[in-house]
Formats: sequence, structure tokens, C-alpha cells
Amino acid sequence: MTSTFSFTIAASVLLAASAAAEETVLTIDGGPYPVAATLNLPETAGMDAPVVLLLHGFTGSRDELPVATTELGVFSYTAAALADAGIPSLRIDFSGSGDSTGIAWADTTFSTQIADAVAVIDHVRADDVLGQHPLVVLGWSQGGLVAAHAAAARPDIDGLVLWAAVADPMLTYGLLGGKDLIVDALGKAPDEIVSMTLPWGATTELKAAFFQEMPVTLPVAAVASYSGPLQVVVGSEDTVVTPQPQAGEVYLRYHDGPEELHILPMDHAFAAFTGTEKLDEMLGLLTGFIGSLDD
Repeated sequence: MTSTFSFTIAASVLLAASAAAEETVLTIDGGPYPVAATLNLPETAGMDAPVVLLLHGFTGSRDELPVATTELGVFSYTAAALADAGIPSLRIDFSGSGDSTGIAWADTTFSTQIADAVAVIDHVRADDVLGQHPLVVLGWSQGGLVAAHAAAARPDIDGLVLWAAVADPMLTYGLLGGKDLIVDALGKAPDEIVSMTLPWGATTELKAAFFQEMPVTLPVAAVASYSGPLQVVVGSEDTVVTPQPQAGEVYLRYHDGPEELHILPMDHAFAAFTGTEKLDEMLGLLTGFIGSLDD
């Protein structure tokens, strides 16, 4: 079902549905650009169940990469598992990604994604239905960087979850694209296109402005402005956001508040290319964290 309407109307449609969770595709206005999203609001969700906002990673989209042995992506699988537990979720395509077409992918920067996340948080808070729920923000990889900055901008969110979150952009993207590419991009005009070949062979093109934000975008500093509950999950075999577990530990070093770090034997993709075992373990940690928010 694809629609463009407010959260409140979407929620009323879902609440009239059967107990089985139903997903609704919608467009969220209010930020710099319209944002495509998928809302999963189980009818069984209690008012104390938080809405979980899912923020995807670099070159990703709101369903995220396919999970072996399933017909779902990492985030659509996560949303389904949360729905089974009676927990609503909202997953978005950042501007320039997936179905969010307000700008081209090449125009994406950390700032555009942070602005999207903050605008969606504000919409959730203002909605007649979703605004009655607590709100947890979860980001994977670059989405974790965005989530940390969104939490700094809106420190009244009820929980922050970082999955393999980028902690040092210069290091992470230097490893992905090569140090020379990053240094070269820093000296270009902001609108100049930079072609970046990723370690797995894919090529992407972004304007130099994306790379020029790296030295001044510090998610670890951002998390220092958020004192609410924090859960960090990292993989000891992650070669994308590395070194681990230090790249996860540094978030706790700068965060002042309730916090937990979980180190699992997995790669940056949570072993999703082989099955659901590690993702299921992470979802158990997530639901446990959500349950602890009432304590």
C-alpha cells in the first residue's frame, strides 16, 4: 500500500487492521526534502512501546541489504521482528536514496541526512498517535553517525542504538575509498563529482561536499550532548568500521548516561549474507534494551 499522508491518518488505517502487523508506505514532509518511509504500527502495540526509527547506512535504503534465507532486508526483517514484539517502527530513505528523490544521490552529505533524521523525529513527536509513544533512534554504519547527531539535536529522545556506527569518518571512508581520494576531494570545488570505488567493487559518485564534511563531522562529540540510554553493538570481525571494539568503545567514552556495549563475533553486515543468527541475537539485545527503558 503506497500513500502520501500524515502519520495520524496512516496510524488510524493500521489500527483498524487485523492484529497481524501491516506496513504502510508514506511520504514525510516538513524537512528540507520529502522523505519516503515505511511505517509498521502493530495493533497490539501498547502506549509504552516506543517507536523505533531506523536509519540506513551508506549507499543503502530503508529495507537495507538482503538477509540470506529470507525475503527481507536487514531493516525490513528488524521491523517485522519488532512488530511481533508489539513494537512500532518507522524506516526511512534518506534524501537521494531509495524512493526519496528530493535531491540526487550525488548531492547527499552527512548534513542532508542529519536534517532528514531530525525532521522525521519532529514529525513523530508532533503526530497525534505516534507522539504518544516513546522514541528510540537506531542507526547502522553511516546511519549511526547520523543517529548520534540527531540525538544531539533532539536529546529528549528516549533511547539511542548504534549498530556498527561510524565513529571516525576520515578513517572509515579513507579505508573505503583510499586516503588519496579523500585528500584529493578536500581540495576540489564542493559541486565537483568524485567517483569512489568501494572494496567490494561497486562504484558510487558523490560531490566533493560529501567528503569535505568529514573532518568537521564528529559523531563521538555529538553523542556527548545526549545523556539518555545508549546501546552500542559492534562486530569483532568488522573490517569496514574498524578497529573494533575500539570504534564502539569510543562512543561510551564520550557519552555520559546509561549505556551498554555488546561485542559479537560478526562482520559489518551482521553475517546477513549467511543467515539470521547474528541479526536475531542483535534483535534480542534491542528488545531487551527497549524493555529496560521502563526501569
